[in-house]
Amino acid sequence: MLNTLDGAWVERLVLGLRPVVEEHGLALGVARAGDPDAVPAGPGEERLLRDMLPVRRREFTAGRCAARRALVRADLPAGEILSEGRRPGMPPGSVGSITHSADTAVAVVAPRRRYRALGIDLELHPLPGEAARLVLSADERAWLNDTAGDAGEAEWRLLTAFSAKEAAFKAFSSLLAPTQAPTMLRGVALRPVPDGFRARPRRLPGPVLHVTVRPVGPGVLTWTAAPHVL
Repeated sequence: MLNTLDGAWVERLVLGLRPVVEEHGLALGVARAGDPDAVPAGPGEERLLRDMLPVRRREFTAGRCAARRALVRADLPAGEILSEGRRPGMPPGSVGSITHSADTAVAVVAPRRRYRALGIDLELHPLPGEAARLVLSADERAWLNDTAGDAGEAEWRLLTAFSAKEAAFKAFSSLLAPTQAPTMLRGVALRPVPDGFRARPRRLPGPVLHVTVRPVGPGVLTWTAAPHVL
């Protein structure tokens, strides 16, 4: 687990990626668990917090804080952020996505008039090698194993693929009907491309999303944005 100093370092690294994230009209916000601004924004968020365990409460409030900071940066309404199923219910006129890792929350938002869905994921810890069979298909595992015995490269590929699938999974859950959206990460098909992956629902020809990958210290930040015309 990262300590407070490390958390500040991670926050700086993520904020250093703002120019890359925001060059296509997105906005990025970051908050850490325990941040003074990480408090409910109204009675709706208070109600959502009532039945949460303390760890989940800290994640939730940090994530909403990060999202509101992104909304302010995008000059969008920044009121309460409730829930739509497992997704954050963004204020009218906006779309967004939130991720948490090691007490750091990151959010990306954009105007709804420009984007249909967003997905973001932050991973700061490596995955055990056996996770590959739970996350990757046979063809993706072949790509993972094509590393000439370099254990570090294989570990990095697994982490980036897992994170990219998480980001795409979030976007597909908004873009597609429940009967079409992937229900698990193996339902997202990846193809490596420069600076990230192309992702699509494994059982459908599309939509196809570009997932950008950037290192954050030992971890990775991934994000994707689905414009109104794919």
